Amino acid sequence: MELPLALPMILSGIRISLVMIIGTATLAALIGGGGLGTFILTEIQSNNNTYVVIGAVLSAVLAFFFSWLLNFISQNGRRFKISLGIIAVLLLGFGGTKLHQAVRPAPTKVVIAGKMGSEPDILIHMYKDLIEAEDPKAEITLKPNFGGTTFLFKALRSGQIDIYPEFTETVNQQIIKSKTKTGSDPQKIYQLAKDQLAKRYQMRYLKPMEYQNGYALAVSHQFAKEHQLTKMSQLANYNDEITAGFDPDFYQLHDGDPGLKVPYHFDSKNVKTMEPSIRYKAIANNRVNVVDGYTTDPQIPQYHLVMLKDDKYFFPPYQGAPLMNESFAKKNPQIVKALNKLSGKVTTGEMQEMNYEVTVKKKSAGKVAHHYLVTHHLLDK
Repeated sequence: MELPLALPMILSGIRISLVMIIGTATLAALIGGGGLGTFILTEIQSNNNTYVVIGAVLSAVLAFFFSWLLNFISQNGRRFKISLGIIAVLLLGFGGTKLHQAVRPAPTKVVIAGKMGSEPDILIHMYKDLIEAEDPKAEITLKPNFGGTTFLFKALRSGQIDIYPEFTETVNQQIIKSKTKTGSDPQKIYQLAKDQLAKRYQMRYLKPMEYQNGYALAVSHQFAKEHQLTKMSQLANYNDEITAGFDPDFYQLHDGDPGLKVPYHFDSKNVKTMEPSIRYKAIANNRVNVVDGYTTDPQIPQYHLVMLKDDKYFFPPYQGAPLMNESFAKKNPQIVKALNKLSGKVTTGEMQEMNYEVTVKKKSAGKVAHHYLVTHHLLDK
């Protein structure tokens, strides 16, 4: 008697809990959990309100639907029994699938994760295509927008993921926290990162690609044309005319704006700090005429900006390469062989163009990655 009497209250509690879970589950995107929160989080970073609204609205619709469904079920005993039967069938089907997977010969399973943004998404799709070409039976799981450097590195160490693309100078600064000065030599920076990762963490860092995703200064096309600007050393001649829009980190870090004063004598008196997505719109609307950015940013071609040459090699090079545990590399030499095909490939211009196609033209990261591999003869088709 007690259970039937309490059932409406129990289902009401479940309904309220489920609605709250759906709402808070969007936060899972912060730790690489995926879901509709990915739309909200990634597009907030790129200042694209359309996808933020889509993610929020779909989350709300999902919550309202399940709230209605549970309310519908709880109003009739027959509906409740039918629902329990459906759940039992689904559980049996799920259990049977798991049992079949446990009995059959286990294929190679690989989990590849990436940081937030279009570029890591492109890279992990390249990894996937190359591995599948080398081992067609491999079961590959991609985890795009999985989190930041610290989160990904911990996930790799704990075995939650098997591979993720990391940048050479990021390893030196954020992971091994090296105090060794490597200058601007890409090979020395990579070698230091590779040696220390192997020594401290028993990890294998494969050879990097050609392109460098480091800091850069960009000016509007009109400003560059008026002053014949092509390199950063020329900016000091126009300190009084420059209105700069800088990311807050770049404005404060030693290898950002403060450090430019010594080699380049760049000392603009009019600097505004703003979020990355906003600063590009500011220069497009002539609110500023110099911005910081990264060499592969898609906004550079989108807004027809001129990226100035770092002619005194102030900014350190950041080259991307696959990172994995040494035990995984020894167990899967075919994967190492497949990923080594990217060594020395992809120029800065090519990566910038691929980012542009994904971010601005809204093409699939998988299709863009696959097209590059095929056209550069790294895949047969």
